[in-house]
Amino acid sequence: MSIRVCVGGATGWTGESIVAAVLASEEFELTGAVARQAAGDTVGVVRIAPDVRDALAAPTDVYIDYTHPTAVYENVMVAIEAGVAAVIGTSGLTAQDYAEIDEAARERGVGVIAAGNFSITAALLKHFSGIAARQVPHWEIIDMASAAKPDAPSGTAQELAEFLGTVSENEFARPVEETLGSREARGATVGGAQVHSLRLPSYVISVESIFGLPGERLTIRHDAGSSAEPYVGGTLLAARLAPERLGLTQGLDRLLFDPPSSPA
Repeated sequence: MSIRVCVGGATGWTGESIVAAVLASEEFELTGAVARQAAGDTVGVVRIAPDVRDALAAPTDVYIDYTHPTAVYENVMVAIEAGVAAVIGTSGLTAQDYAEIDEAARERGVGVIAAGNFSITAALLKHFSGIAARQVPHWEIIDMASAAKPDAPSGTAQELAEFLGTVSENEFARPVEETLGSREARGATVGGAQVHSLRLPSYVISVESIFGLPGERLTIRHDAGSSAEPYVGGTLLAARLAPERLGLTQGLDRLLFDPPSSPA
């Protein structure tokens, strides 16, 4: 039986590739699509809806969100309210947002899988950085993205920084608060680490975790190309697993490296 999928941001850079993969798949069935500017058009045999509530009028197993940081929270809450599992590919949510999504999903008995980046190499960056953080207690993160990206840090960098903060305590030779000159030049503190966001033309998404010890340094870097293709496989993996979960699972690495978990 096919997994029925609704895609938010269906005509966007990533959403369009997700829709194409769903339409080409025998495992998934596209039952809904959301794109405000393209509302009324069709993709496959599905009419594009102006909002998630309208799109979920058709029976749906999983809602996939690739919309906008200002819309994703409300969209996902609508899906949860409807009893539909969700996959969050849009960045810009805060730790508090995720906590509220987790609580709502558990109350409604559905699963939500979120990742700052659904590419395999980004998941490996996070996984290997976690290994490094257990051995090297000093790190900072550089986040690079296109000039037009509205949120900072990127979801990839924020998820990485928050994760590393749960692995080990980052140590500072000099507290950031003691910075002479402009404190902002030291970046934003996320998960106990300094994150520096660059926004320039020619970048898509690049993230570096840099670990340092006296006399040596380790850099682990993920670079995305100009295509949305790297995100398709991870997103569909999440769409396959989300209906089997309960509450929020955060990070593609959790799907790749953690043992399977059953709903409580």
